[in-house]
Amino acid sequence: MTNPGIFRKLFFPLSAAAALLVPLPAGAAVFVQCGPNNANVNADGSITPGLLPATVACMHLTAGDGFISMADKSAAMPQGKSLYMFGFADVTTKPSNEIMLDSLAANFSAPTIALKQNQSFYLTLTNVSMAMRPDLFDPHTVHFHGYPQAAPVFDGMPEGSFGVNMGSSVTYYYKLNDPGTYMYHCHQEATEHMQMGMLGNLYVMPAQDGNTALYPSGKYVYNDGDGSTGYDVGYPLQLTSMDPVFHDASLSINPLPFKNMKDTYAMINGRGYPDTVNTDPAGLPAPPEKVEFGNSESSQLTHALITATQGKRVLLRLSNLSVTNYYTVTAQGLPMKVVGQGARELRGPGGKVLHYDTASVTLGGGESAEVLIDTSQVEPGTYFLYTTNLNYLSNNDQDNGGMMTEIVIAAP
Repeated sequence: MTNPGIFRKLFFPLSAAAALLVPLPAGAAVFVQCGPNNANVNADGSITPGLLPATVACMHLTAGDGFISMADKSAAMPQGKSLYMFGFADVTTKPSNEIMLDSLAANFSAPTIALKQNQSFYLTLTNVSMAMRPDLFDPHTVHFHGYPQAAPVFDGMPEGSFGVNMGSSVTYYYKLNDPGTYMYHCHQEATEHMQMGMLGNLYVMPAQDGNTALYPSGKYVYNDGDGSTGYDVGYPLQLTSMDPVFHDASLSINPLPFKNMKDTYAMINGRGYPDTVNTDPAGLPAPPEKVEFGNSESSQLTHALITATQGKRVLLRLSNLSVTNYYTVTAQGLPMKVVGQGARELRGPGGKVLHYDTASVTLGGGESAEVLIDTSQVEPGTYFLYTTNLNYLSNNDQDNGGMMTEIVIAAP
C-alpha cells in the first residue's frame, strides 16, 4: 500500500467516532514491497529476482495504456493496424524514480507470471495513468483468476477490495498452495479493461518438480505421484480477441459500443498468425504511434511458436480470457490428452485417473486446461494449432491469420 498509515486506518479503525476525528493524510507514490520485512527491495526501489530466497517471488507491474500491432500487414500498413489498448508492463528491475516516466509501456499479452507451489508471492501494482487519455481517472486492479484462497482485500474485485488510483501503488500477497494453470486480469470496469487488453498468463508449478524418478525431465503439471502429468517442454497459450471499433472509440473519446461489441481480431498470446510464430526476442516492432511518442520498445513480447524433439511430451497451458466468445482449438490430428481443467488435475475418488484423449478443447471466458501432446509416434514436421471457429482464422477483414500457431517437431 502506498501509505501504510491509510491502510491501518481503513482496515483497523479504533472506533467509528475516532475515525471521524483523525484526518487521513493524502499522498501518492511508487512503493514496492517484497518479502515480509521488505528486505529484498533495493535502495532504489528495484528488485533483483535472482537474489530472492527460494520461498519468495516478487514482481512489480505498472498499469497504463499503449499501442499494439495487428497481423493484417499490407503495403498500406506494413506493421498492420495499430490498436490503442490498456495493459500491464513488467518494471520489477527498474528503480522507482523511473516508473512514472514509462509512457505507453503497456504490453499485450501482459507479462507472463510463472510461480512455484509453496512460494509467497508479492505483486506490486503501480497505476501510471493513461498517456493518451489524461481525461480518464480509472483505478486498476489485479485479479488472480481461479486463486482458491483469495482474501477479499487482495482479490482485485472492486466490490470487496479496492482499486489502485493514479500515481499510487498497492502490493498484493498470495501464498501459492495449489499448482495449475491460472490467468490474471484487471477487474475494475472489467468488461472494458479486459477488452482493452489487461490480460495475462499465470501458472503455478507443483512441488513435485525436480523428481526425475517419475519422469526423466523432472517437470510435471501436478503432484500426480505417478509421472502421468510429466512433460518435457511447456507453453502458456492464452486465447483472446479484440474489437477494433471499440478500441478506436476509446482512443477518439467516443461512446463505447458495449452492446455491439464484436471481436474480429482473434489472437494467441496477444498476436494473430503469422505474428504468433515470430520468435524475435525483442518482440514485434513498436507501432508507429508509440514510436512517435518517444517509446520504441515492443508491446508484444510473447510468441506462441511451439517446438519439441520427436519423442518428447509437450504441455500446452491453455486459457481463454475473451469477454465475447468461446473458442475451440485443435492440433491438426496430433494426440491431445487433457490432464487438468480449472487448475485441478482430472482425478476421481480414490485418485482414479480421469485424463482423457480428445481432438479438440473448448474454453469459455475464464476457463483453463492443461493438454499433453506425446510426440513419440509423430513424424517430424510442422503442424498447426488453430481454432475450429473458422471465422476467427482471419485478421479482421484479411484471411489466413487469426488464432493459429505452429507446432514444429524436430527429428531426434
